[in-house]
Amino acid sequence: MSPLVHIVDHDEASHGGIESMLQANGYRTRVYIRPHDILHHHPSDTVASCVVIDTTAPDESIPDILGLFSKASLALPVIFLTDKADVRVGVRAMKAGAEDFFMKPFDPEEFIGAVDRAISRQRLFHEQIDWIRDNLARLEKLTKREREVLDLVVRGNINKQVAFTLGTTVRTIKAHRRKVMEKMQVHSIVELASCAERLGLMRSIV
Repeated sequence: MSPLVHIVDHDEASHGGIESMLQANGYRTRVYIRPHDILHHHPSDTVASCVVIDTTAPDESIPDILGLFSKASLALPVIFLTDKADVRVGVRAMKAGAEDFFMKPFDPEEFIGAVDRAISRQRLFHEQIDWIRDNLARLEKLTKREREVLDLVVRGNINKQVAFTLGTTVRTIKAHRRKVMEKMQVHSIVELASCAERLGLMRSIV
């Protein structure tokens, strides 16, 4: 499915031009009058998307808009447009967490480039979240003993040390380790350790 760009602009003539530009570059578009309206049509997590907001339209300040999206857990890159030739507005937008900021009139190629980057970043975000969810699901399938073996192996313990710690035989530990690697879909201890490290770092975020 083509990526989606959410446009917030109360001026039909203005957003019509932006819509045409985006559609000509392969993007689907959806138009809203106010930033709040996006929250009633919450974008799907499965579709890479971003938001383009003309700050001439909404009453809220840029930090207010970004705060609104943050409270609603709407983790989308936001690009702001303005007709106010004030560099300070752009600086405040970037500090507040905007993906990019353009003063009108702007270079169409630069604008599309910013949208491309925002969509690429969103796709990468989706891929990372999918990876974490998939591997957490695999982790849940491990038995208690397999989880104990995993925890010890990824800390650098050899089979003999793991067997001693758990009060069992090396042969049993080897069997458990094979099962752990099968269930986690990895092919080496290094890969298993890397996977465990990523899950440990990311668990609190998911």
